[in-house]
Formats: sequence, C-alpha cells, structure tokens
Amino acid sequence: MEQQLNRGGDANQRIARISAHLNPNQMEGNSSLLERANCRAKGGSPGFKVAILGAAGGIGQPLSMLMKMNPLVSVLHLYDVANTPGVTSDLSHMDTGAVVRGFLGPQQLENALTGMDLVIIPAGVPRKPGMTRDDLFNINAGIVKTLCEGIAKCCPKAIVNVISNPVNSTVPIAAEVFKKAGTYDPRTLLGVTMLDVVRANTFVAEVLGLDPREVDVPVVGGHAGVTILPLLSQIKPPCSFTSEEAAYLTSRIQNGGTEVVEAKAGAGSATLSMAYAAVKFADACLQGLRGDANVIRCAFVDSVVTELPFFASKVRLGRNGIEEVYALGPMNEFERTGLEMAKKELAASIEKGVSFAAK
Repeated sequence: MEQQLNRGGDANQRIARISAHLNPNQMEGNSSLLERANCRAKGGSPGFKVAILGAAGGIGQPLSMLMKMNPLVSVLHLYDVANTPGVTSDLSHMDTGAVVRGFLGPQQLENALTGMDLVIIPAGVPRKPGMTRDDLFNINAGIVKTLCEGIAKCCPKAIVNVISNPVNSTVPIAAEVFKKAGTYDPRTLLGVTMLDVVRANTFVAEVLGLDPREVDVPVVGGHAGVTILPLLSQIKPPCSFTSEEAAYLTSRIQNGGTEVVEAKAGAGSATLSMAYAAVKFADACLQGLRGDANVIRCAFVDSVVTELPFFASKVRLGRNGIEEVYALGPMNEFERTGLEMAKKELAASIEKGVSFAAK
C-alpha cells in the first residue's frame, strides 16, 4: 500500500513537471517540484539554454523546430506576443532532449530571458512585395529596441543573434541599447547574415555543378542589396569566374530576398531558408560556447575592418562569443568597386539605427 502511495506521489510530480515545462507560470510557488533554471528533459544531456524572441512567426516556427532538434540545446524558451502556447505545445511533443517552455506577451519577456546563454531574435514584420528593408524600419526597430532592453536586464552576458530586418540598422540599435544599460560587449552581439552565405554557396554550386555543401563563399559588408558583397575570388574550392558570371552571381545573391518575396506573391518572405541559415549560425555560436576550435562564420559585427563601426566579415567564435574578426583579404577590382558601393549605403543604415536608438 505504501509503495502504491509513493508511486502515486511520483506520478503527480511527473505530471506537474510536464505541465510546468509547457506553462512556466504554473511553477510559481511550486519550486520544490521543479527549479526553473535546472529543468532538464528526462534523459536529455546537459546543454545550453536558448531563447527565441518571435518564436510564433514565419521564421520563428521553423527556427524553433530546428533548435528543438539541436543536441546542444537543453532548454528552449519560446517568446512571442501571440500564439506561443500552441507552438510550444506542438513542439513539446517532439522526442528530442530539449525542454520547451512558452512565454506570451511583454509581461513574460523577463521570465523568457532569465538565465539564457543564447538569444535569437527573428521578431518583427516580414517584407512584402514592393517593400524595401527600409520600409520595415520603424516597426522592427521599435521591437528590437524593446527586446534588447529586456536582454540587458535579464541576461546581459548572453550571445545575441539578431535576425530582424533591416539588420544593417537593428544591430546598431541593439548596441546602443546595451551601451545605455552599461552591458555592451561587442563580442556577444552578432547580426545574422548567414542566409547570404547559404545563398551564395547554393547559387555558385549550381553554376559549377558542385554539391553546395562543398562550396564556401565568404560574404561581407551588410545584409541588404548592394551592401551584400560575395567575395567570389576567395571561394573554396578555388575557382575563377568570367566577369559576366561574377556579375550575374553577385546580383542574384544580393537580390535573393526579393526573388523569394516576389515568388511568394504577397504570401511572405524568405522564412524557411532563413530559419535554416539562422540555425546553422546559432549552432556555430553554441559550438564556440562549448569550446570547439576553429568555428568560423560570417556575421555583421562591431568592427575595425573598415572605417565603419559595423561590418560583416568572417569571425571566429568561441567561449566569449567573437574571439577574432578577420580582415577582408585580397579582392579583385570588381569586388573593390562593390566594397565602395556597399560602404556608402551601409554608413547611412548604421547611422539610421544609431539615431533611432538615441530618441
């Protein structure tokens, strides 16, 4: 009889634990059953705590699913202003190690962020046909500013991956928010330009007849239009292109986002490929945090590579975030011309973000 009672108690604890994963608010006043910070899925290996801000959106949902599958993630916090409970419930049924918890609305933002190692920000409105990235600015800039204020308060040492467009402006906004809060560490703030690299690898592989996974194209500059500069002269494996091929590939890489927006005809922008690229980059950040050697990716970061305060280039990731920012390396005349065009537009975008943050 006593054993049955004990089993009943164990069952109640297990039920409470599962319930708490899905709705952290049920945990208040019941910390004996489950410590928020130490929660692990049964059988799950210890890993990193990751928050996705904007988890119920077009990018957020596939991004959340792919992060739930990542073996380096032990706790996954999903935050949005709508629909988070449904996405959380859905993903919680996946038999992977990461524990998923949902957070809904501004009043739960701080709980979503507390104790996180990595914060990924896909929040914001998507681009629609005819819209430029600048058209997104006022809405997404305000969202990023608010979210970064929460990060500065609740997890100031977390690695922050900014996806919300226009990245060329939202990363400087995030930096200004962190500076104002006294928490800015340039090593931990990264604008995600990985989709430009993913597209470059794919489009170049199509021309060369190779597997895209065998191709590595550095993409520097920024994350919009002419600020996206693929360095085709530095491609691995080494390959030479005619001037026509270089112009075609550069233009297609720069306009890849518009290609998807137009193909979806008003139904959205690049969400699936962006989620894939974001997870590829987030995984690299987690590998760096774990202490893996030679984790090198392109990202839009605080930089002295050019005269601009922010610039996308190759960076080496480690336990502190960015361990090293690499120089641009040798460029041909076509790329040097493109660099000057990129810098001119990038300077205006960066200033736009800094000015917004100062308001």
